[in-house]
Amino acid sequence: MTAGTFRLLHTMLRVRDLDASLDFYCRHLGMTLLRKKDYPGGEFTLAFVGYDTEDKTAVLELTHNWGQTEPYELGTGYGHIALGVTDIYALCDKLAADGVKIPRAPGPMKHGTTVIAFLEDPDGYKVELIQH
Repeated sequence: MTAGTFRLLHTMLRVRDLDASLDFYCRHLGMTLLRKKDYPGGEFTLAFVGYDTEDKTAVLELTHNWGQTEPYELGTGYGHIALGVTDIYALCDKLAADGVKIPRAPGPMKHGTTVIAFLEDPDGYKVELIQH
């Protein structure tokens, strides 16, 4: 694999109050709301913010789980990093053969059609692969 095979796409944070988080990142930190979508079947909303378009730079994904009233502990607020890949199925086959843990095999995301997979790094942190 070469370095050109991967591109950092986004970092995800779970947020309790989406409006307050959007205000913070957009108004206070100068980011732009790039896209926002509700997933009623999963009872969550995804909002993507950043300093440029997603095809040019990595962005921040704010995930709001509906009904979440308790603050997240700092250790549970972090979700994952995401990497865009060109052939998720072949890559996961190679990674599995190399002994990489793949707790979520490639396939369409729940409540959507995007093909994703999740890997675990040696410390247990999640890395999401997203099919280009």
